[in-house]
Amino acid sequence: MTVIKSINPYSGELLKEFNSLTEKEIQAKLSTGSVAFSIWKETAFEKRAELMNNAAKVLKENREKYARIISLEMGKVLKESLSEVDKCAWACEYYAEKASEFLQAEAIDLPDGKKAKVIHQPLGIILAVMPWNFPFWQVFRFAAPTLMAGNVGILKHASNVPQCSLAIEEVFTLAGFPTGTFQSFLIDSKTTTSLIEDDRIKAVTLTGSEKAGASVAAAAGKNIKKSLLELGGSDPFIVLKDADIRKAAETAVKARMINFGQSCIAAKRFIIEEEVYEEFLSLFVEHFRNLKQGDPMEEDSDFACMARPDLAEELYNQIDKSVKAGATVLYGGDKPEEGSALFQPAILTDIPTSAPGYYEELFGPVATIFKVKNAEDAIALANDSEFGLGASIWSEDKEKAENLASKIESGAVFINAMVASNPHLPFGGVKKSGFGRELSRYGILEFVNSKTVYLG
Repeated sequence: MTVIKSINPYSGELLKEFNSLTEKEIQAKLSTGSVAFSIWKETAFEKRAELMNNAAKVLKENREKYARIISLEMGKVLKESLSEVDKCAWACEYYAEKASEFLQAEAIDLPDGKKAKVIHQPLGIILAVMPWNFPFWQVFRFAAPTLMAGNVGILKHASNVPQCSLAIEEVFTLAGFPTGTFQSFLIDSKTTTSLIEDDRIKAVTLTGSEKAGASVAAAAGKNIKKSLLELGGSDPFIVLKDADIRKAAETAVKARMINFGQSCIAAKRFIIEEEVYEEFLSLFVEHFRNLKQGDPMEEDSDFACMARPDLAEELYNQIDKSVKAGATVLYGGDKPEEGSALFQPAILTDIPTSAPGYYEELFGPVATIFKVKNAEDAIALANDSEFGLGASIWSEDKEKAENLASKIESGAVFINAMVASNPHLPFGGVKKSGFGRELSRYGILEFVNSKTVYLG
């Protein structure tokens, strides 16, 4: 039995300890999930929608409570945690309203005069392996569409956010969902692999690292099960010479520092045309300097700390290796104290292709700045990455920006705005950023059997 610890990364305080599930408990919960699915798949959309709206109400009524749990366990500032809880309620309401429409049967008229239709039916128990960086939002963007489609969910959350995991299960319980419709499993990674092998698990979704994604996808593939992966990103933020530089620079800092930079879709590589490079850089540094570090529970704190001390150490090592390869530290970048999750944001320039700052994802508050001659070079640099999650491009020439957006290898491109997830928009990546889509109609169709019915 593994002991799972909930630790405040800002203070280092041990908050709570939990025992991982025993094999007997796991089997009992899987059986409960199977029974729940047999009931839930027959539940009318109207009832599913009622309960999903109840979940939104529970989130809203307890937003401060849940936000505090998020901030205590992973270190994000409270104002960001409150926004995260609000966004989860939004997703619940969105799918409560839209699910029936998204899953309507699709009629097909055949050339020979015959007819057919496609119906969308749930698969069963879906396993979600979720990360710590948005410990509520990542789960709800899976759970809301998956449950509304008639599936039931099992959550294997990151080991450093067990209280968040249990709190999310509580939301669905308080909302009145049938027992077993959504269950939190406190288990380790090895046990997760054995879960994927269980016949009662019909599909798996993972948001996390490339390494974790490869492992889960391999296990799912071996067992002939559907998988969806949302992995890392090294999102380019392209600023062309005809952009609104002040607005771009201000937004760029927000895009890099959201969630203290610990976001797959945070802007990480800032690619600037040479005519406006110095102006952008000056404004960017100014906004960077104005951010305030402090306790995550204080209202005026802009950022607090990394989610774990080992993550702070890993990020610093990437900076150190980049500098040794020839990169310049323009701002910050001091070595964190041993065993501390506190970290000083950094800005790197003059980054050679051999540096980790060029080819690796920097999952934290480190911005890499690149100067390019023209828009074509900007696109080439943006695409020179193993990742392809999101991208942002800034130009007052909307037609040119749209044309360039079509050339960027990513799952999304935002013009004159920072990349953000939204229930109305499909979300996911290409290349090593994963496969499949979450959110919108695309997301709810990931875990259904789209069945052809021929009407002879």
